[in-house]
Amino acid sequence: MKKLLLSLTVLVATTCSYSQGSLPNGSSQFNVGLGLSGWGVPIYAGFDFGVSKDITLGGEFSYRSYKENWKNNYYNHNIIGISGNGNYHFNRALNIAPAYDFYAGLNIGFYSWSSPDGYTGDHTSGLGLGAQVGGRYYFGKKAGINLEFGGGNAFAGGKFGLTFKL
Repeated sequence: MKKLLLSLTVLVATTCSYSQGSLPNGSSQFNVGLGLSGWGVPIYAGFDFGVSKDITLGGEFSYRSYKENWKNNYYNHNIIGISGNGNYHFNRALNIAPAYDFYAGLNIGFYSWSSPDGYTGDHTSGLGLGAQVGGRYYFGKKAGINLEFGGGNAFAGGKFGLTFKL
């Protein structure tokens, strides 16, 4: 995973041409995609809003379902997450080309774990705090792809999806 992150960083850094933020102040974008996790394959949808030249605030909804073998019994679990995030975008600081967006930030969210009666494992609902680092490539004025890695919460792992500027 470190090699992939390093490769993404090098790719972004080598394509620098001039400075411009990817999401200007007052603009917004919609993100949707799939995730990687030890607890199933999550789907997510989120919204980001530019609050300054380099900072966005956003929210996200995620859902996943998975089956677990616990003490020789199979249990189906569902996890619903609602979170907020703040990201610093490095476009101006690193002189990144406008087709790319490289960011890092923090998130906080509530995750509701739903397990069947009789399950005695340690999955519980609660507050999750985490951090993320990610990047986007815009293949058009309004659409792009995104890749994000994170940890410290119920969405630990990574995400891959589409971004649409609104």
